Amino acid sequence: MNRMILAAAALSFSASASLAGGTHDPETMRIALLPDENAATVIQDNQPLAAHLENVLGREIELIVTTDYSSMIEAMRFGRVDVAYFGPASYTIAKDRMDGGDFDIEPFAARLRNGSSTYQSVLIANADAGITEIADIEGSGIDIAFGDQASTSSHFAPKFTLLQAGVAVGEDYEENFTGAHDAVARNVELGNAQVGGLSLPIFERLLERGTVDADRVVVIGYSSDIPQYPWVMRTDLTAELQENIRNAFLELEPGTEVGDAVLGPFSADGFAPITDADYDIIRDIRSSLQLD
Repeated sequence: MNRMILAAAALSFSASASLAGGTHDPETMRIALLPDENAATVIQDNQPLAAHLENVLGREIELIVTTDYSSMIEAMRFGRVDVAYFGPASYTIAKDRMDGGDFDIEPFAARLRNGSSTYQSVLIANADAGITEIADIEGSGIDIAFGDQASTSSHFAPKFTLLQAGVAVGEDYEENFTGAHDAVARNVELGNAQVGGLSLPIFERLLERGTVDADRVVVIGYSSDIPQYPWVMRTDLTAELQENIRNAFLELEPGTEVGDAVLGPFSADGFAPITDADYDIIRDIRSSLQLD
């Protein structure tokens, strides 16, 4: 899925969204960010985003990092946030839970990285565990670390990748949830878990920062391509505010002072239009794993 296809797909969505605006017009916009790393780090890294949105939208911005994915979903469901940066799976879960509520949510932008609107999950093993490929896990009974139960690339995607290779939880391994991607990598590095699954972009960033020792972990597999993390907004925001929010993200350009400052923490080249239908593949994975 490239940027041109996404842009074309978003034309009808953009038009319909502008007609579906409501009356919610907050003086302070509450922006929720995924708790996939340390909360203080996430807030600090995204100060340029807050400044950019304050400038473009002309209102105060409050950045929020919840304790876990479930509390972020519930915060959106009960109207405690206005815009959120969900993972693909947590977005589809949140969308399901909005059914019958006072308002709905829709994705409007997805991260672009190296020109692509997809990314992968990675499975890593402790270098001393003697595991060099996914097949080595079969019948082993080892511990595998995942992040949050609602995480796409630190639970759903790596577990689905294992299942496709004939490796199943309870039969071949025991699962443990660490809550965050960086915690997965650190637990594997330290040998607390023999294998772990997390986002490939986050894993690469942890290696670049030296947070994880590259000599202490080995990559044993990758997931298929999955759609990038979506930015999501409430559909009861005013039509004008919805349009301004959308433009604030889609018009960011790398190579500019503001663009680089905002896009840097996301390891992104920019944001491309996205629609709900782009996440049907995630719904298929959830259904295959029988996970909610």
